[in-house]
Amino acid sequence: MPRFAANLSMLFTELPFMERFAAAADAGFEAVEILFPYEFAAKDTQRAILSNGLQLLLINAPPPNYTGGTPGYAAMPEMADRFQRDMRRVMRYAEVLRPRMIHVMAGYAKGAEAQETFVKNLQFAADLAPDQRFTIEPLNAGDQPGYFLDDYELAVEVLDAVDRPNVGLQYDAYHAQLIHGDAAQVWEKFGPRAVHIQIGAAPGRCEPGTGPVDFTDLFTKIDNSGYSGWVSAEYTPSTVRTEDSLGWKR
Repeated sequence: MPRFAANLSMLFTELPFMERFAAAADAGFEAVEILFPYEFAAKDTQRAILSNGLQLLLINAPPPNYTGGTPGYAAMPEMADRFQRDMRRVMRYAEVLRPRMIHVMAGYAKGAEAQETFVKNLQFAADLAPDQRFTIEPLNAGDQPGYFLDDYELAVEVLDAVDRPNVGLQYDAYHAQLIHGDAAQVWEKFGPRAVHIQIGAAPGRCEPGTGPVDFTDLFTKIDNSGYSGWVSAEYTPSTVRTEDSLGWKR
């Protein structure tokens, strides 16, 4: 069975942010991820991680514009200068938090120029921090209309063009199911490129156990593939208390 982690931006949200780390540890998780940690002091988040014996697996980048605007813009040509400035800010957070991976969000753009921009920005990030691992993740067009990276074939094409050993694929069962119609088949085809996994049931993005994805079968396929990383629960619980949604894990 895979090693499971908790996404604290979506799980345990019935609690204040800094209390979610202890709740995750109490629920048996040994690792967590945070979508956007930038509104909290990095030292405070680091303290919560360490005091609960957790590992931080992943954060998203670039940081969102809290005054409005897109939460990701790595593929937007008009945002290239800002991307490079903001990725330096991200790396200052990473120096404190030490995430295993940073998910670089493509943003909302289409076409050849957007793809070229995304490739160049990923190369910039990879070269800026060669010891840091980065990921890219296809997101479904229903949830993210206009998002550049909306297909796993496109993701592989981008990765091949980036050609950096510290940039890899992030597989999400929820998005894979909605994009291609069969999360397990997507894993079998693209799993060898994956360096991080996230899960959530489709189409409701709640805990595993509803919808068409057979997670027992998917977890078996992940185990049989030799994948040795973490599988992060990234879903919105259908229960008031997150811990009541964890039956799939037990």
